[in-house]
Amino acid sequence: MKTVTPPIKPHVRNLPLKVGTRGSPLARAQTATFLNLLQSFCPVLRGMDVFEEHVIVTTGDAVQNRALAEIGGKGLFAKEIHESLLAGRIDFAVHSLKDLETDLPPGIALACTLKREDARDVLILPPNAPAPDPADPYAALPLGARVGSASVRRQAQMKYARPDLNFTLLRGNVGTRLGKVAAGEVDATLLAYAGLRRLGLAAHASLVLSPEQMVPAACQGIVGITVRTADSELLSLLSGIEDPEAKAVATAERALLDALDGSCRTPIGGYARLLEDGSLHLTGLVARADGGFLLKRALSGVVADAARLGRELGLSLKADSPEDIFAP
Repeated sequence: MKTVTPPIKPHVRNLPLKVGTRGSPLARAQTATFLNLLQSFCPVLRGMDVFEEHVIVTTGDAVQNRALAEIGGKGLFAKEIHESLLAGRIDFAVHSLKDLETDLPPGIALACTLKREDARDVLILPPNAPAPDPADPYAALPLGARVGSASVRRQAQMKYARPDLNFTLLRGNVGTRLGKVAAGEVDATLLAYAGLRRLGLAAHASLVLSPEQMVPAACQGIVGITVRTADSELLSLLSGIEDPEAKAVATAERALLDALDGSCRTPIGGYARLLEDGSLHLTGLVARADGGFLLKRALSGVVADAARLGRELGLSLKADSPEDIFAP
């Protein structure tokens, strides 16, 4: 990545630039990483007064005792951030891309995607639990074990492998969920490895699950930056820090989601990666939350066809899945 003379001229544009973020430790860490990257790319933006961080409480953050599907479904971690962006209270916003809806509100654009962290999920067991077997990751859980999770995607895949498991709602930031497992409130949980790594907590992972064992959420591990569509200066600047591989896999995975058009009640997984020959390989999953149905398929093609591959795979999965799975 080369440094450039930026399109943003401090004597023309009002500074500081206002960046919106959620308030969790992970969201703040991702925002700090983004700003450091932007300053490395664009040295004129270095300085204490160039950026102003705005912490925005979203509905998804404010309501912790109910499942996401019960409080509005899609966009719960972005709605208030979008509103701040459109109102001009912030200039750009930092998101975990997996939390960003595929259809953004009019006037808002996904300006860039940053290099993907490890997209895999990890199994979290109590500190004194025996080390799990990588070949049979859930065997360490006792019959009828209590698993804390708010993710229907994770629940469906675990229930498919272990129908005896019992799930209880577990929400909150990474530290909160780790604490509940350590305190014995649940026997296990699953978290995104990317979040643990970004927070310096990777050692808490009892086992990293392969994408074959647990298909990740679409765009897990990718940070996305949104701006107003009319802000050509920022759009031009942020295009310079776009990671091409992240853009390709995010395009495929978001196209898969768009074709499936599921709700927060629909367990959906999507994971794309670039192969050694330069082609793109996409895996998609649709399931029931109770584990009674699970369909997984894959498709490969050239990177330039990322959006087509995602849509084609999504439509294929939807055509061969029970219609009621996609009910609102």
